Amino acid sequence: MKKLIIINGPNLNLLGKREPNIYGSLTFTEFFDKIKNKYPTVELSYYQSNIEGEIINKLHEIGFSYDGAILNAGAYTHTSIGIGDAIKGIETPVIEVHISNTFGREEFRHQSYISPNAKGVILGFGLQSYELAIQSFLD
Repeated sequence: MKKLIIINGPNLNLLGKREPNIYGSLTFTEFFDKIKNKYPTVELSYYQSNIEGEIINKLHEIGFSYDGAILNAGAYTHTSIGIGDAIKGIETPVIEVHISNTFGREEFRHQSYISPNAKGVILGFGLQSYELAIQSFLD
């Protein structure tokens, strides 16, 4: 059984309420329940924090014992050298995920400090981006 974790960064706790035209109307809890049921053979856990250091601590915690991490670092994607360095320092492969197509948005969202150290990047497929990342660990 694969052991995977989804880690969400700042403001993603507001999914379902925040800018539904970009992020949709489904809460992440509702979505997470659906994917847990869809992938019963995957040990899937979830963590969300609005605090950069807590995300780094979680990456360190899971970084040598999980089969994979799916990270949507939110705005920290574009600002956090620390999160990028944390990914570089662990063994667990990380897939960078974004709900929206960050390249179709503001210019500052085109830079990622996560991508150079990630196994891959999936963006622009709404919440399905997370499911595509899960599937990438199962193939």
